[in-house]
Amino acid sequence: MASIEEPAKERAAREAAGLVQSGMTVGLGSGTTAAILVRRLGERMREEGLRFVGVPTSVATAELARGLGIPLRELDEVDALDINLDGADEVDPQFRMIKGRGGALLREKIVACVARRRVTVITQDKRVSRLGQKAPLPVEVSSIGLQHTERRLRAMGAVTRIRMGPPGVPFRTDGGNAIIDCTFAGRHEPEELDGLLRSVVGVFETGLFLGLCDLLVVGTDDGVEQVPSTSPRNRGCGG
Repeated sequence: MASIEEPAKERAAREAAGLVQSGMTVGLGSGTTAAILVRRLGERMREEGLRFVGVPTSVATAELARGLGIPLRELDEVDALDINLDGADEVDPQFRMIKGRGGALLREKIVACVARRRVTVITQDKRVSRLGQKAPLPVEVSSIGLQHTERRLRAMGAVTRIRMGPPGVPFRTDGGNAIIDCTFAGRHEPEELDGLLRSVVGVFETGLFLGLCDLLVVGTDDGVEQVPSTSPRNRGCGG
């Protein structure tokens, strides 16, 4: 049986796909919402003659796009992205986000940081008053010394769980890294927490996406809402 959120997710994804114009270079996100969006872009290619180049954020997205006939490039093969389209797991009132619960956070963040415009596609239930309310924060770490990195995160006050994949071995990202899901009992500002986590040896990236949303496309019970961001850009990109 379809979940209640699926029609809203479909509406939001189709709305975001409508932002792509011929000639664009487009970041293609990962996850269930992004998959709907990529399929819609494939439809637009067939029905409208839309022509664009996609830069995928995961192996799964690349496979889906190729099957739809979408031409792809690696990130280092393009100078910049005109637009990046991706989902999010949580978005707070300051447009700060948690992403990567599907395990593609490092690649998603690299792609987002080189896009001129970042569009985040969500359903209304993903908007929260404070990040971390619904599920743990994913942290991508080296698979070397995994247990030691986990102990360092616990020493910071995190309740941790090494993400597992079948059959009972640690999950591996497309880049061969591990994921530690972290829950923090106390209140931390996302910027502070992101900096603390990045200071831990063995941590490659966090699921905190800060300043990486220019437009929210929100699927609701009866329509779609576009909400422009007013937050500072690129806080999560460094430099």
